[in-house]
Amino acid sequence: MEVQFWGTRGSLPASVTTEDIRVKIKAALEIAVEKGLGTDTSIDGFIETELPFWVRGTYGTNTPCLEIRDGDDVIIFDAGSGLRDFGNNFLKTHGFTAPRNFHIVLSHIHWDHIQGFPFFVPIYLEGTRITIYGCHPELQKAFSTQQSIPLFPVELKDLAANVGFRILSPGEWHEIAGFRVLAKEQNHPGRSFGYRIEKGGKTIIYSTDSEHRNESEEDLKPFVEFFRDADLLIFDAQYTLADSWTVKEDWGHSNNVIGIELSQEAGVKHLVLFHQDPTVRDEALDKLLKDSRKLPSLLHEGGSIEVSVARDGMVIEV
Repeated sequence: MEVQFWGTRGSLPASVTTEDIRVKIKAALEIAVEKGLGTDTSIDGFIETELPFWVRGTYGTNTPCLEIRDGDDVIIFDAGSGLRDFGNNFLKTHGFTAPRNFHIVLSHIHWDHIQGFPFFVPIYLEGTRITIYGCHPELQKAFSTQQSIPLFPVELKDLAANVGFRILSPGEWHEIAGFRVLAKEQNHPGRSFGYRIEKGGKTIIYSTDSEHRNESEEDLKPFVEFFRDADLLIFDAQYTLADSWTVKEDWGHSNNVIGIELSQEAGVKHLVLFHQDPTVRDEALDKLLKDSRKLPSLLHEGGSIEVSVARDGMVIEV
């Protein structure tokens, strides 16, 4: 399977300010001076080999959306602002005449997880079929409300696409777009659901908008079993450990430390930290990645696990 991230921020899209760009430019120039970059030096090579990722690139600005693909089978998780980029890329790659049958699974119906749908271009094209899945009975109501006058000029009922809704039962396996999918309720205001996705002997866990804090081993056991032996765990790490236990307690999000602890208990192979706070800039996310990669061996002697921080456009082979 292949996972591509189209949106990785949480709560609302992140802005990129003039000051952010200035900081990147200054850092790049400082490194260029240190390395003695001259006119005969390859600029492209310097950018790729000498500049840290946070300087030469960005972790992105879109709210949650990711695509899981296995051959022609495709399933989309969440419809944040990243869904717009997914749709534009799909049309650019496949054209306007290719079959358009999309399966979108929602963790929950908070706005940052559905706000990209009105800007998903295929919904305005005849012949598009979209099935939206989720565990909330209010699923269709949330999409209808979002696309209703005066909130939006085109109502859900007036779309050219054929849009259907399917309510999933947590704890039961479902077949969606060629994948086996199991939903589990999580701790989040208004309820959120994580998903275990299996195909071809591989397992991916999508567990965003879930708060884990001060829980007993017995409380965590169901999640350890849900994550058990996953090849890839996409995990909500919006806040720092300190914030998630103090000023942002009960806000429904977790941190990198508990993500690593759960991953090690469950035997997860690759942990991807997800749902980044929109106020956290690229340099801080780079530091989060470096710090998190040190933690497995600190938390458990001899502990080892691959750790990444999700970014818009990232592709992972499973």
